[in-house]
This record gives sequence, C-alpha cells and structure tokens, in this order.
Amino acid sequence: MGNYYLAVDIGASSGRHILAELKNGRMELEEVYRFQNGMQERNGALCWDHEYLFREIKNGLKKCKELGKIPQSVSVDTWGVDFVLLDQEDRVLGDTVGYRDSRTQGMTEKVETIISQEELYQRTGVHWQLYNTIYQLEAIKETHPEYLEAAESILMTPDYFHFLLSGEKHMEYTIASTSQLVSAASGDWDWELLDLLGFPKKIFRPVSMPGTVAGHLRKEVQEEVGFDCKVVLPASHDTGSAVLAVPAKGEDVVYISSGTWSLMGVERKEPDCSLESMESDFTNEGGYDHRYRYLRNIMGLWMIQSVKKELTEDLSFGEICALAAKESIASIVDCNDESFMAPKSMTKAVQDYCSRTGQQVPRTTGELAAVIYNSLAKCYADTLAHLEENTGKHYDTVYVVGGGSKAGYLNELTAKYTGRRVSAGPTEATAIGNLAVQMLSDGTFADVDAVRDCIRQSFEIKEW
Repeated sequence: MGNYYLAVDIGASSGRHILAELKNGRMELEEVYRFQNGMQERNGALCWDHEYLFREIKNGLKKCKELGKIPQSVSVDTWGVDFVLLDQEDRVLGDTVGYRDSRTQGMTEKVETIISQEELYQRTGVHWQLYNTIYQLEAIKETHPEYLEAAESILMTPDYFHFLLSGEKHMEYTIASTSQLVSAASGDWDWELLDLLGFPKKIFRPVSMPGTVAGHLRKEVQEEVGFDCKVVLPASHDTGSAVLAVPAKGEDVVYISSGTWSLMGVERKEPDCSLESMESDFTNEGGYDHRYRYLRNIMGLWMIQSVKKELTEDLSFGEICALAAKESIASIVDCNDESFMAPKSMTKAVQDYCSRTGQQVPRTTGELAAVIYNSLAKCYADTLAHLEENTGKHYDTVYVVGGGSKAGYLNELTAKYTGRRVSAGPTEATAIGNLAVQMLSDGTFADVDAVRDCIRQSFEIKEW
C-alpha cells in the first residue's frame, strides 16, 4: 500500500474528497467522494449548513476506509471570508450566514466612520469587498451584539472544520487574510485595528501558517470513520491552494484561478499597499510560505453557472460553449457589477444590464453565454493591463488553473483579448495545492519549486 494524502476541497456549489499518491515521481489523484453544497435561506438570511457539511466530510473519510486507502493526513480548504462564532461550550452562535447575504449592506459606511478605506488598505493590503469578514462582523455588532459578547472564539470556515476533526483551534494565514483584519506587514491580526473597531480581541487566535499540524483525528471521529490520521492546515483559502498548483516558477507569472470566482494576479514576496494599487482594485491576500497573492477578484463562472441552472433544457457547459461560439453578439457587461452578485435571475440581470447600457439584449442561450464569456475575457485583458502597469512587468503567458481551465472557448477568448499565450491546467488545482502542502509538511517535497516541477510532469496542460 502507498502513502496517501486526502484533500477535502469544498466550494460554493459542491465538495469532493481527493486522494493523492506519488508514483514514479508523479502525483496521481483519485476522487473518492463528492457532495453538493449551497446557501439556503434560514430566518431570512442566506446560510451554509455546517452540520451537513461536516457529516459529508466524515462520509468521505469513511469511503477511504472502505477502499482500504487510509490517508496519513487530511486537510480542508474552502471559500474565503465566512466564519463561525463559538461560545465557551464551543456551540455556534447564531446562524452560519454566508457571504452572498445582504446583511452587510450599509456596513462599509459604518466602518468608514471609524477608519477610512485608504488607511484600512494601507494596513491590511486587502481591497474592500462588501462581503469581507470585517463587514460581516460589523453587521453582527450592529444587529446581534449579544453574539460578540458571548463569543469565546472565532474560526474561519475551514478552521472550524479542522477543529471539528482534531479538537484543536487554529486560524490559518491564507484564509485569515481574506478577512481584511490581518496586518500586511506582520502577517498576524492587526490587534490595534481590532481594538479600533470594537471587535473582542480575545476571540482571535494568533495566525498559523500552512503546513502546521493541527493534531490527529478526535477519538470520536476516529471511532466513526474507522482510522486515525494527522490533520494538517493547508493553504485553507481555496485560491491560496490553487495558486500553489500553478505549474510555473518565479514571480513573473500571471495566473487565473478560474471557478465560481476568477482570481487573477501574480505571486509576490512583498505586498503593495499603495493607494494606486487600491484604486486599481487589487488586493494582497496571503499565500503559502508567507507569500502574497496580488490579485483582483472577478465574478467568474458564477454567472454562467447561474444561467445554466435557469435553463429549461439540460445542457452541459461544453454544449453551452458550443452555442456561444456560433454567436456574433457584441454586447459586453461589467462582470463585477453588483447586479450579478446574487440576482434572483442571472438571465434577467444580464439582459437588464445590456438594455440600460444601450446594447443588444441577448435572448437565446447562445447569445447569453457569448455575452458572459466575452465579458469575462475582456475583464481578464483589462486586469492584465492594470497588473502590468502596477508591477512594471510584461507577462507572456496567462496560466489558467481550476475548473475554468476546461472551458476551451473561454481560454480561446482570453488569448484573443489579452494577446498572450494561455496555458490551461491543471483542472484540480485547488485540491492539488491542498495536497502539496501536506506533502511539503511531511518532507516529501523539499520546496515549492519541487512541487511545481512535479505538477508540470503529472497533469495535462493545454495551450492557446
């Protein structure tokens, strides 16, 4: 039997358990379990079902036992910004509200009465987004101050699952950085900022780096799943893991982590907290080995995923791409417009945007998809131009990783709009990056360059 590592990669719409084994210097993956995810309305708010998600995490562990492939470690990664508050009995306070909920409306203005966006960016390097943890906590302070008063700890979503698995509480760096509460200079919480905002400092644990061993499975979890293994903190933010899997070396590498969101940027050793950087909508999120993911958030495939759900006909993404490729509609939308964040109908949101901006309104599935894919590609080109201006560098290749790397039509459009070579793959970048941290943690790989060499040799990469 080989040495197995298990990545539990949970996205906004689904989660999966992926086992990895090294064979002849190549990383081999096996998806052993998959489950659905999504926000549900509860008490008038959009919430995650953490109890269900943890049951599914354990179900995937049980599947490993059934297969006779016991991992020596397990790590969980998820989306960013969301969290739980726990009381002194480690019970969750309130509902597990998600980032697409409207509770943060008006909270940016509340925070700005305490600290300006400019100073906040200079301190944290993180660009304001309405859903950031800082504004979610401000919303709780305004509407449910009793939760903060009763709280003994705060854990970001993957940190909470690591706690449920191991019994140990950690706050991992990459996921913590999405909160807009971590100091860009120190990589730990900005304790002065927490005081300034009136958030209880006692609930924040010092930040831990990716690769930290949180412990082993709790006894009750061991008994339920049938084995024990280590629990390792990966780059817990899914984009942090995905960037680690970009199959290229050096700082002069532009990536797009393409999924529900598209995160486009470069990896750097120092943050850029200048006002010029802020004004061009770039953020400095944490990466492996205290690196910085200097990137811009773009709405991503969420738009086409939403349209697909609204269709009366059951079409695959490949079939939708094929329909889009036949259309000549020239309408372009701003993918980051707030109207696309959580509309009741994405189809209507795209049509309304085109109508109010005097453009041709898409009517068919092919036209809708063509507008979305062309808009995404144009957004990538605009982001690349700003990135080159901010860094003073020219980038020959755009590396697309994640689920969106399979969207050949979008990759083709990206090459067309940017005028650069597009390298697409690996598809399972987030899980691969998660697994890579586990292997770095136990010494299987000497460093990040060795990991990326292995990834290039292990997975299919296509070019446009």
